Amino acid sequence: MPDIETTRSTDFIREIIKEDLQSGRFDRVHTRFPPEPNGYLHIGHAKAICITYGVAEEFGGKYNLRFDDTNPTKEKDEYVGSIQEDIRWLGFDWEDRLFYASDYFGQLYEWAVDLIKKGKAYVCDLNEEEIREYRGTARYGKDGIRETPPGKDSPYRNRSVEENLDLFERMRKGEFPDGAKTLRAKIDMAHPNLNMRDPVMYRILHAEHYRTGNQWCIYPTYDWAHGQSDSIEGVTHSICDISFENHRPLYDWFLDQLGVFHPRQIEFGRLNLTYTVLSKRYLRQLVEGGFVSGWDDPRLPTLCGMRRRGYPPEAIREFCRRIGVSKNEGVVEIQNLEHCVREHLNRTAPRVMAVLNPLKVVITNYPASQEEELDAINNPEDPAAGTRKVPFSRELYIERDDFMEDPPKKFFRLAPGREVRLRYAYFITCQEVIKNAAGEITELRCTYDPATRGGDAPDGRKVKGTIHWVSARHAVPAEARLYDYLFIKENPMAVEEGHDWKENLNPNSLVVLSPCYVEPGLDPAEPGFRCQFERLGYFCKDPDSTPGRPVFNRTVSLKDSWSKIQAKEG
Repeated sequence: MPDIETTRSTDFIREIIKEDLQSGRFDRVHTRFPPEPNGYLHIGHAKAICITYGVAEEFGGKYNLRFDDTNPTKEKDEYVGSIQEDIRWLGFDWEDRLFYASDYFGQLYEWAVDLIKKGKAYVCDLNEEEIREYRGTARYGKDGIRETPPGKDSPYRNRSVEENLDLFERMRKGEFPDGAKTLRAKIDMAHPNLNMRDPVMYRILHAEHYRTGNQWCIYPTYDWAHGQSDSIEGVTHSICDISFENHRPLYDWFLDQLGVFHPRQIEFGRLNLTYTVLSKRYLRQLVEGGFVSGWDDPRLPTLCGMRRRGYPPEAIREFCRRIGVSKNEGVVEIQNLEHCVREHLNRTAPRVMAVLNPLKVVITNYPASQEEELDAINNPEDPAAGTRKVPFSRELYIERDDFMEDPPKKFFRLAPGREVRLRYAYFITCQEVIKNAAGEITELRCTYDPATRGGDAPDGRKVKGTIHWVSARHAVPAEARLYDYLFIKENPMAVEEGHDWKENLNPNSLVVLSPCYVEPGLDPAEPGFRCQFERLGYFCKDPDSTPGRPVFNRTVSLKDSWSKIQAKEG
């Protein structure tokens, strides 16, 4: 496929930062990546990490990793650990700049008290549903223009400063049950931006926090904690996805009212991939519903899933660089990501031989007790990778698809009476086809030409087909997991009314083949080892592997010219 667009992914962000530095708004650059520890990172987060880290690195600035952990009911140490592991695997390091929004709970509380004293915040007794009703909703008029009719003031909006301070302190002490009261900013219930209509700053949650335990029973909302955390850390540029654009006025309002250091928020378009969902809410449904094996299922776009599947982090970083970034959201074809993966693995992955759908071959004129070692190239793209020894013996396995009893014109592999080359070995000719009682082919009996070892025939005869193989005496039985797209539609969420998006799941997204046979050198390889099974695709050794029974995940397939010919002729 043609090369993907290679525009620098941070161009418009870099221009804004340059302007800020030239104008004197900031004299440095300081960015952060602020995940909520309530799930696993996916490739959309990888894009954000590449941008925020890349900007800091380019301008010689600082980079923070901060966990915005303000919801104790959904956050876990498990997610904190996985996020750190994924970021390091991706190739980035925050060094000693690891922070938590929960570290700032005390300061956030004091700032909330300051806003109450300024008459900018109040305690409200409306429940969640009532707050939503009073706030109002956007609608479209007859002319198609989006309208936001004014909301209604809360009946508790005009409480005195003294009453609000007393109630907020009692909220802090745990005197009220969950949901009984909230602290809200007093802004403008007629504001065209719904986020500015007296947003909630604190809610009561009698829940144990994974870091602070039971120290608090009121917790700040994301909007209240996010900008102030940026300010505390001295972040200059708060780079986030476009979903936060409507929250920017609130981000700015809080900082302005407090009179503290004011970072600039910059938004970019989120990543959307075909045949994929990139929403923690939907991914959680797939995991908890048992539609996949877990967060690290190789069919998921999570970074731990991609790592298990064998995606190199370098390929993911290159993909993020190539797709670019803009203010608008677009959909990127997943084939672009696969192209980057193939491109990297083609340069770096060692080649090995494996047979996924085995058919036994007996070389009748090869001595039964004899075996030998043949030289095989590790990577034709990298001469420095050298060669390896592969064992050869009288009985072999080849791919069942590499033989046809009655082949069509353009099939150049093995057939009765036809001669082919065994990769790195000899020319063989099929002499006899053995079948079972059901008429299924169980074995081929062939002869070999010992004069053709590792090269051409001395008499100059040529063969058009070369096939791979493994020695039956030495090969290790293995399991191969062939992964396809998780969904059958480019847009999995495109469903008709009354239907569920999960109906678009691909029933053939995983095919397990066993037993397969692989070179013996693959048995001791560590989980995560990436290689190319010659003529079959790129594979990665899975953690489910056991000694004598390795498991390999197909990372991405190779281009198959024969399947294209079949499709064209069909």
